[in-house]
Amino acid sequence: MLESTIDLTLPYLTAAHPGIGGQLRTVLDHFVVEELPLYEPADEGQHLYINLTKSGITTKELQGTLARALGLHPNEIGFAGLKDKYARTTQTMSLPVTHQVAQQGDQGVAQIVAQISEQIPVTIHWARYHRNKLKLGHLLGNRFQITVSDLALPTQEALQRAEAIAIDLRRRGLPNFFGAQRFGHGGANVGKGLALLQEQRRERNPWLRKFLISSYQSYLCNRYLARRLTTGTFDQLLVGDVAKKYATGGMFDVVDVIAEQARYVAQEISFTAPLFGSKMWVAKDEAAAFENGILAEADLPDTVWQRAKVEGTRRLGRLLLPDLQIEQGANDQLVFRFSLPKGAFATIVLREFMKIDLPDAQQIDSDADLE
Repeated sequence: MLESTIDLTLPYLTAAHPGIGGQLRTVLDHFVVEELPLYEPADEGQHLYINLTKSGITTKELQGTLARALGLHPNEIGFAGLKDKYARTTQTMSLPVTHQVAQQGDQGVAQIVAQISEQIPVTIHWARYHRNKLKLGHLLGNRFQITVSDLALPTQEALQRAEAIAIDLRRRGLPNFFGAQRFGHGGANVGKGLALLQEQRRERNPWLRKFLISSYQSYLCNRYLARRLTTGTFDQLLVGDVAKKYATGGMFDVVDVIAEQARYVAQEISFTAPLFGSKMWVAKDEAAAFENGILAEADLPDTVWQRAKVEGTRRLGRLLLPDLQIEQGANDQLVFRFSLPKGAFATIVLREFMKIDLPDAQQIDSDADLE
């Protein structure tokens, strides 16, 4: 696939509303993220969970710094999500402790907290014991506070535009697109992923190979979601859709469209989008024809996924924003607050308000590679 044939453009769900323009993250405190945990520590066990706020350092860099400070191997330090360097982020890290330290209770915790605080510029909020190490994906999602500055129009007018957009987003949700940073400059990662699938390229690094192929899967997923939006089927379930329950995560095939459409409108369920692979839960009937149209355009043989050992999965098709809030900030800025599940991109929300296409938006997302 030549880069010139890669279409990274995405439609806006709120295209009828003009945007506010602006800039993202002109200073660190304009991007604030707080991790939403999957579970609470049990206050027992040989892993110490430390909840902290950092800035100017990535999660992987913090992992190494903690390891050096405590005399551990970096792989012994656990975390649930990757957080941005150029932001103020709050997350939980886990580290192993000996039986002796665990038996010391509060005293043992205080010693470790003091050791970290003396050597690393982070703010520690709490430290509690738990039975297992934190692993990637052990989180529900993230809560964002993002400030948009340098607005393209007076603040009050920008706020009115933003509120009009927010009404549509709260009512309809929005497509769970992947952000442009997944695809590389000009879609380079997409082309490399396809070349790997077609066996026209080799990659010895297992992680990089997986990432590049997932970039191509993500690209096809975006094309699928874009087509649902442009064909008017984003707000309407199809016969054979694989649906997902927001409350429990349970998935099922849509048979009775009329009955399930009422649940879709009530924001109880969503259709899911394909991340194609040999073991993906395939759609049926009308929904299958829709997905097969995406594959047909990609011109890939059915055997490509199995040959490349790519299993595939399904991705929540519609994001909901029930806690979306907007307010006027200092110095003619707007502040946006909302929560997203893991794997979702904050830029997908902000682009609807700013009407700035994804390739031009700064990379401000966290945990978007965890699915």
